[in-house]
Formats: sequence, structure tokens, C-alpha cells
Amino acid sequence: MELILKQDVENLGFKDDVVTVKNGYGRNFLIPQGQAIMATISAKKVLAETLKQREYKEKTVIAEAQKTADALKQLDIKITSKAGTGATAGDKLFGSITNMDLSHALKQQGHEVDKKFISINGGNIKRLGQYEAVIRLHRAVTVDMIFEVIADA
Repeated sequence: MELILKQDVENLGFKDDVVTVKNGYGRNFLIPQGQAIMATISAKKVLAETLKQREYKEKTVIAEAQKTADALKQLDIKITSKAGTGATAGDKLFGSITNMDLSHALKQQGHEVDKKFISINGGNIKRLGQYEAVIRLHRAVTVDMIFEVIADA
């Protein structure tokens, strides 16, 4: 079944992409949720015209995302969390650091990035140290950002 995505769908595609999915996934999930429409001939023509009009606007959006990416690379993010003390606990955290915590840290630095666009390599963080996250600002612009998890004073 061919569908036109109305919004970004993780692990499937971006807005206005024409994707092929299994019938059940399309009929029972994507279409009822409002995330996609059927890719009929007329819908494809409308999509082609819309994409032509949107193409020149896209260049400015990519330039702005690239400027934000350059600013994010310059940031030195340190996230504080409670950690165990003593020989048995080592550098283990109480709880974990997630993409939401990184999103809050970025917001405090003046850059608002939604948590769903942040992917921490290795999943949730449960130890002190330096880690890397991938931030997707645009479909063409991603940032590899290094941040540090330190113990609360």
C-alpha cells in the first residue's frame, strides 16, 4: 500500500514522503492516526506541486538549522545527577540520564530541541562520564554532540 506521510514518522519517513507499507499498518494505524493519506494519482499531483513551491523555502530552513547545529557544537553541556559514593557504588547514578534530560540542559543554554529529535548512543545513561548524542534538527542536518554527566556536589 502506498501512502503519503502527513508528518514525520520515526523509522518510516519524513513529511510528504511516498512510502510503501503493509496494508494493516496503513489502514489500522497510520491513516486513522492522521499520519498518512492514500497515495492516489490526484494526491501525488498535489504533492508534486506543493513540493515545487516549498523547495525554495527549504533552503533557508536548512541554513538556519545549520547555524543552530554550529552553535550546538560549540556548547559545553554538563548534566548533574546524584551518584553513588564509596568503593561499591563507584560512578553509578541514582536513576538515569535520558534524552529528556539532555533536552532540558539544551533549553537552559538557550537552544530548544524536542526530546524526540535527540538520540543518545547506547540508550539511557547510568554512569558518570562523557557521552555522545545525535540531534536531528532537519532531515538534512544532524549534529553529533558530546556532553558530560557529572556528580551532584
